[in-house]
Amino acid sequence: MLVNARWFTIGSKAARSNAMKPTLVIGNKNYSSWSLRPWLLMKEAGIDFDERRILLDMPTTKKEIAAYSEAGRVPILQLGDVTVWDSLAIAETVAERWPDKQLWPEQADERAHARAISAEMHSGFPYLRDCMPMNCRAMGRKVSIPDQLAEDIDRVIDIWAECHRHYGDRGGWLFGKFSVADAMYAPVVLRLRTYGINLPESAGYYPHRLLESEAMQEWLAAAECETEVIDADEKGH
Repeated sequence: MLVNARWFTIGSKAARSNAMKPTLVIGNKNYSSWSLRPWLLMKEAGIDFDERRILLDMPTTKKEIAAYSEAGRVPILQLGDVTVWDSLAIAETVAERWPDKQLWPEQADERAHARAISAEMHSGFPYLRDCMPMNCRAMGRKVSIPDQLAEDIDRVIDIWAECHRHYGDRGGWLFGKFSVADAMYAPVVLRLRTYGINLPESAGYYPHRLLESEAMQEWLAAAECETEVIDADEKGH
């Protein structure tokens, strides 16, 4: 009975945490690709949350973020007395806490595929990040494309094309239905849009689907209204 009571207490605490309205701490919508990922995930899933925006690259940024997490970076998700940082960890937590939203594919092999490409985006593509920072307000920017950047872009195109071959008959998202994978690749769509990268037909369907999203349009509208400028992310001409 003591063991059962202990688990009942833990379960009740988790239930109370789930019942509380989440708070998502993000950075500038124009620049913060990592913030976009969990924000879009929760918006598309229809999960109600409070939003706290902290301006990046400001004298007060570090102190403001530290009030939420010692990790020192956004995004940060607060679920009652539970704090989660890192966009992929937040995505996994959201998918786990709201299983009814089905934010990973239901079929095990497809779920493994979605997790693999999500983790690849999370840890890879360094030249894409460095040479083509997310900048929602900028359009028609041109940057030089060294071989390493071209390889990153080609890999993204291959991923999107492969998903389209396997799941394209189910809808426009990477795995038919919106998933964590779509949230992870959303900033790449905006990068390719900003710097005018032409895509083959096999991969071009996906950016159109993402940009049609009401949640994505809401993010872009808010980014347009921001006035802050982060010089390091203003690349191209």
